[in-house]
Amino acid sequence: QVQLVESGGGSVQAGGSLRLSCTISRLTWNTWCMSWFRQVSGKERVGIAAIDSSGATDYRDSVKGRFTISQDNDKTTMYLEMNVLKPEDTAMYYCAATPLRMTAHQALEPGTDADFTYWGQGTQVTVSS
Repeated sequence: QVQLVESGGGSVQAGGSLRLSCTISRLTWNTWCMSWFRQVSGKERVGIAAIDSSGATDYRDSVKGRFTISQDNDKTTMYLEMNVLKPEDTAMYYCAATPLRMTAHQALEPGTDADFTYWGQGTQVTVSS
């Protein structure tokens, strides 16, 4: 059973930075896709950054140029480096993983959260103006 645990959320002022981590246990898949999603209370969960087993990454337009997704070489930890944070980045952030053959670009299409089998518990990010 794959397990994901997020950490690194918190409160920061606009313009600040945070780095989220997602530790991943028991990942033995030959192909996979991992993503960071975020959800504002009362709104749908959306994918904001993804990385696939080829190493390709993709980002939602609203975070492109400010957020960076990466993984350790041994694939046990995934990161989301968030810079120039804005109040509209305030949300619960989740990491997710799927063994499906999915590109990072596909992972950010609407509705693909249903294809992600494994989820972390979430970590809150709050950006004040």
